Amino acid sequence: MKILVTGLCTLHWGRLEYGNIGNYYIIEPLFRELHRVFPDSEINTTFQMTEGFAKRENITVLPMELYYAWQENDIENAQKDYAAAKELIADPHSHAATPYTDLLKETSVVINMSGDMWGDNAEHVGHGRFFVDLLKMRTAQLLGVKTVLFGVTPGPFSDSKTMDLAKEVYENFDLIINREPTSTKNLNKWGFHSAHVKDFACPAFLYTPELTEVQSAEAESVISSLQGEKKVVGFTIGGFNMPVGPYDMWPREDSQYKVFAEIIEYMMNNLNVKVALISHTNGFELPPQFKLIPGRDYPILDQLRKVVLKRGIVKNPEDLVCISTPHLPCVTKTIIGHFDMMVTGRVHASVAAVSQFVPTVFLTYEESFIPSSKMYGFANLAGMGEFVCRPSDGDEIKRKIHEVFSRLPEIKSRLQSRIPEVQKLSAAAFDELKNI
Repeated sequence: MKILVTGLCTLHWGRLEYGNIGNYYIIEPLFRELHRVFPDSEINTTFQMTEGFAKRENITVLPMELYYAWQENDIENAQKDYAAAKELIADPHSHAATPYTDLLKETSVVINMSGDMWGDNAEHVGHGRFFVDLLKMRTAQLLGVKTVLFGVTPGPFSDSKTMDLAKEVYENFDLIINREPTSTKNLNKWGFHSAHVKDFACPAFLYTPELTEVQSAEAESVISSLQGEKKVVGFTIGGFNMPVGPYDMWPREDSQYKVFAEIIEYMMNNLNVKVALISHTNGFELPPQFKLIPGRDYPILDQLRKVVLKRGIVKNPEDLVCISTPHLPCVTKTIIGHFDMMVTGRVHASVAAVSQFVPTVFLTYEESFIPSSKMYGFANLAGMGEFVCRPSDGDEIKRKIHEVFSRLPEIKSRLQSRIPEVQKLSAAAFDELKNI
């Protein structure tokens, strides 16, 4: 049996392993669970993983051009795939073919991994990406290949040019696995209907760091530098949480950090805690001189720290720390697991926290330019839905932080009870694949 893993999570070399840390939390369990459920399968993917990852996880990396490669002919190629499929349906003796349809002839199931990009948000990553994805999926469906929309937070959908095709593709998926229940409610609201929708949990809840001796020492160095008499609160935000878009705007005015600065001042002065600003993204320099470098969240956090210090309100400035060294996902999650509490605008940083029973306050994306309900979905799934806040509402965030901080043992216990159930849901999503 051959499985094709593709979708909007298809990114350039290294991005899934060394870029957005949350991506790796998803990708490693994804391939391991597929091998668990289908031990004799051959897994191909358009995800551009490193040679080491491909060998370790027993997958075959295909050219990105088979799906989407940020080239002028991406849409044209997808339209050719779709046209070839329609011709083959009309005339089984036709010799119509493309590299993608040839691949599909040898494929039993296509698993579409698109995270929160299956809809409008795909356009932030590349022109016409969602349209291309729809054509690729419909091509597979027309050729009789089983298709699964897996572990997604779909929508919103506002492009009238793709709406009808999106609904057609959605209705023809053999299985749709949403990674949190809020998405299913939203899809019904938007008029997307299917009898094949199941709610499970994100594969990221299954990610368990496996550290080498060197990585363990790296994590311990950071953890020990933060430890002391005061409790440590981890804090992370990115461009999606800022009051002004686009999310990758740079440079930014100090005034844009006002709400976040006030929150940190409140925690340090009123709760008497140490605050650790930690980036949940990395960058990297390409081989042959490969090395990790700070990602796009780090400059935002570094500027936030400087804004707080310039305001001169915190009583103990030395208790505001910005972790400047980039770390691999296994190290980053290990560090997060040693915080007493977490405040995060990054969804998978919240997964890193709650999956290690760290009480957490969740900040949504700024809806004016990145509409997304996934933070509500993930928080509800973890049994923490009452601790979700809008990033623009400083008073609400302070209230939630105070409530969580005053109930740390109780909330930790709640997570210890709930998270094992969420992890069972994550694994059950892969078992569900056997039914198709």
